Amino acid sequence: MTAQPHSSRRAVYTEIRRRIVTLLYPPGTPLSENELAADLGVSRTPVREGLILLAQEGLVQVFPKIGSFVSRVDPRRVADAQFLREAVELASIDALPAVLDPEHVAALQENVARQRADHSRVEDLFALDEEFHRGLLRLSGHEEVWTTVQGAKAHLDRARLLGLHEDATVQKAVDEHAEMLDALLAGERERARETLRAHLRRVFDDIERVRRRTPELFASNDSSVPVRRSVTVWE
Repeated sequence: MTAQPHSSRRAVYTEIRRRIVTLLYPPGTPLSENELAADLGVSRTPVREGLILLAQEGLVQVFPKIGSFVSRVDPRRVADAQFLREAVELASIDALPAVLDPEHVAALQENVARQRADHSRVEDLFALDEEFHRGLLRLSGHEEVWTTVQGAKAHLDRARLLGLHEDATVQKAVDEHAEMLDALLAGERERARETLRAHLRRVFDDIERVRRRTPELFASNDSSVPVRRSVTVWE
């Protein structure tokens, strides 16, 4: 990264955050300032500053004399982010114009078709899912709000990505997108709202299912701290 100091800090923060949210750095991953600096081609200073910002977001935990770690998924933070997202997206349906923009509708239809065509890669489906929901806001004339929603849902996105590793969850998500769009095109906005609400809240079922299988990825109410070994554990 060859950038000015300020832009370097922002770039480092953005890249580490991306790796955490997309689970490239799973919950519990130890974060070494030296290793991150070498990997990103920067000094330790922007890495340290980036980790401080990520700690403020709750995506990184810093333990004195032990080190920094990717935080475990906190269902409470997920619930807060989902609450915000649901409020915004349901409001967008209420704000839809009487006549829907055919170009925006066509983009949503193409998006659903692509989801049905191939969802072998979780990352690809997640990107299509994000674009579909952004497209719903675009349809209502409030696309710019998506930036705010996206910035607030990092914890939610980690939970969603964990759930998308299951085929049943993937197929259900695609079907619900198609049903939402069909309802909007039929002028059945209440059906679209109910489908959207159930679709967004399903993340809680995903969390419980994944947590039963891999509880170490989720925050608990105890005061456990991580221990650096060949595999990070919490005691």
